[in-house]
Order: sequence, then C-alpha cells, then structure tokens
Amino acid sequence: MFQQQKDGRVTKAFIEAHNLVKTYQAGKNTVTALDHLSLSVPKGSVQALLGPNGAGKTTTVKVLTTLIEPDSGSAHIDGVDVVAHPEDIRRMIGVSGQYAAVDENLTGFENLDMVGRLYHLSPAASRARARELIDMFDLVEAGDRVVKGFSGGMRRRIDLAGALVVNPPVLFLDEPTTGLDPRSRLALWDVIKKLVGEGTTVLLTTQYLEEADQLADNIAVIDEGKVIAQGTSDELKLLVGGQRVEITIHDVSDQARAREVLQKHAQGEVTISADDRTLVGPVENAAKTLQVVLKDLADAGIELNDAGMRRPTLDDVFLQLTGHTAEEVAA
Repeated sequence: MFQQQKDGRVTKAFIEAHNLVKTYQAGKNTVTALDHLSLSVPKGSVQALLGPNGAGKTTTVKVLTTLIEPDSGSAHIDGVDVVAHPEDIRRMIGVSGQYAAVDENLTGFENLDMVGRLYHLSPAASRARARELIDMFDLVEAGDRVVKGFSGGMRRRIDLAGALVVNPPVLFLDEPTTGLDPRSRLALWDVIKKLVGEGTTVLLTTQYLEEADQLADNIAVIDEGKVIAQGTSDELKLLVGGQRVEITIHDVSDQARAREVLQKHAQGEVTISADDRTLVGPVENAAKTLQVVLKDLADAGIELNDAGMRRPTLDDVFLQLTGHTAEEVAA
C-alpha cells in the first residue's frame, strides 16, 4: 500500500495491518479486542494510536511485535509477514512497554550491557553501545548506580534505551510516558523526536492527547477494537470544526447556572472538566459569543477565574468520536 504524505511525496507503507481480528474468552463471553483493524504507517514517521483503556491499542502492538497471533487478518513490517516470520520481525524491532522492564539489582549500564549480550553482540560492542546509550539518554551520572534507586523518569529512559541497543528501524512505544512528571515527559519526547529525525519509524500508543499532538505525523483514534477516525492532528480537529468559548468559574457551586448561560449560546453540548470548574462550549463566532456570555454571567453574579476563546483540540475530537473525554478515560 502507498500513501501520499503532507509534502506530496508518495511512500510505501513500512508497517501495515489489514483487517486484524483478535478475540478472547472471558468465562462464557467472547470479548473482541480487535475488530477488523487496519493501519498503514510510512517509513520514518510517527503513528499514534489514541484511545481509551480497552480500546485495542496494546493488543495491536502485541500482534505487530509477535507476542500474540491474530485470529484473522494480516500484518507486515517492511514486507515481512509478522505471523509467518516472527524471528525476522524480532530482529527489526525495538519495544518499550507500559512498564519499565529493567533489573532493579543491576546498574543502568549493566542493564543495557545485558540486553546487548542477549542480542549476541560481542562483549566489547555491547559495552560500547551501552555507554553510547547512557550518554544519549543523559544518564551519565546515574549509569553506574543500581536501578533500584532510579526515579520513574530515569527507569523509563533506561527501558527505552534497552529497546534501541541494536538500533532497530522500527520502535514500538506502548504508553511510554504514563506516570511520568511533566519534565520527564518532555525529555522523553525530545529523545523520540531525535530518533524519528534519524529515520526511525515509531508506532506510539497513548492516552495523552498532547503527546499525540506533539509527536505524531498521523493519528488513528481507536475504540472497541476499530479505527474510527485517522489523519493528522489538524485533519482530526477539522472533524469537529468551529471554535470554543472556555470559562473557569471561581465557585464550583455556580457550575449549574454557568453551564445554563453558556449552553444558551453554544452550538453543541457544553462540557465540564474533571475539576468541575472549567466549562467549554462549541460556537461559531467565538469573539462575539464570548462578549455576550461574559455579560450574562456578570448579570447573574457568577464570578470567573478565567475566560477565553480557543480552537478545537484533540480532546474535543476524542469526545465527539468516543462519547467521553480523555480525563474521564484517565479516571
């Protein structure tokens, strides 16, 4: 399969999945994890799989990394059949799962050296690659410390470094920044961007909308084992169209009245954030609507902490396509 890129180039898919189906038995019930899911990822790009828990993101990764076989459908990486030639696929890929797979009783350097030896690198080559990765991931000061004392962000970096020991052309990242603080997340994003700039093809699963927005060339929104929408971040945002008026109330007890005011001027359903203070309404003319909303709120005696206009976000897309927000998913 070929794809036309944003710059007009036509490229062949490097990762391709066609009509993948995977079911599990849960007692007497049959659970469909993948429901004829298809993907096409060009070489040297980042494909994000965005969706709620149980949507099928991790199952897709497990199929493509040969950990499980699909019930039906096909998958190829650089033309190699994932099911027919799993050994060849494993030589081509690096994988970083949801939880850092590191030995806590070894140092960071020893963990990477061990991975290199498992890949049958010579002792000298394995140690050299381990030191190179320690430098790349800014772990020089911690490289000779036991991993047991590492922070969550440092463990994540060592785990990702382990997936890169043999410099694979394809990297699978299954929710790589889950549980990380904002600073560690930004640092890991920088590493991923650098790898892609050097030609690595990345398939990334995430529940963080900002992460998909920052990293992905293409985003597939997955729900109930199906791709329900895909495209660039901007293309997906066009699906919901319009603009947004966003207000943050001072007193949470004013939420119902504030929602009533905003809903009166909105072109769709007003949503409320997890903290119950921020309300967002889709509108056609944000500047004009904001003026009217602010006057009505003032007349009603509702005090605000903030108010403004914004364009649609991936969270708005997520809500429209799946029926729930990312914050509800996280909760």
